[in-house]
Amino acid sequence: MKQLLDFIPLIIFFAVYKLHDIYAATGALMAATLLQMVVVWFLYKKLERGQLITLALVLVFGAMTLFFHNENFIKWKVTVLYAAFGSALWASQFLFRQPLLKKMLGKELVLPDTVWNRINFSWGLFFWILGALNVYIAFYLPTEIWVDFKVFGVLGLMLVSTVLTGVYVYRYLPSNNQQEQDKE
Repeated sequence: MKQLLDFIPLIIFFAVYKLHDIYAATGALMAATLLQMVVVWFLYKKLERGQLITLALVLVFGAMTLFFHNENFIKWKVTVLYAAFGSALWASQFLFRQPLLKKMLGKELVLPDTVWNRINFSWGLFFWILGALNVYIAFYLPTEIWVDFKVFGVLGLMLVSTVLTGVYVYRYLPSNNQQEQDKE
């Protein structure tokens, strides 16, 4: 449910862009993201740090886009967000010696530390690459291509990366027989 809620502002942004323009879509994205956070708060009584960062960036870069009537600000929001996520993953691993993904998912998955380090590093790199790719598409290609990339390209790349991570992690998961023996 929570993941579905994360896509609603993006879908609204895409639809409004196709019907109007980038400025109407930016205003719709701001309103939809704010409404999404209110709904998440009422449903779960909690907002995660990533959601708060996303909300702040959408509101700040969206406001600058509308105030200066310059679409480049909303395009930069994506890169700043991905750079923040990539940096947080790497800082957690290299500065604090506790991979953020392990901290987030360690209760659900029991994996060796080397595996946590590899997937944490890989996702950090993935976000940095997405940010760089966004810069290229946003500033060297037409806005319509950027909007399509932001909605469908990023979603597809995230799905592929998630599946690849799952395939990698699968071989390190305890087998069902091992789990049953551990319970006895």
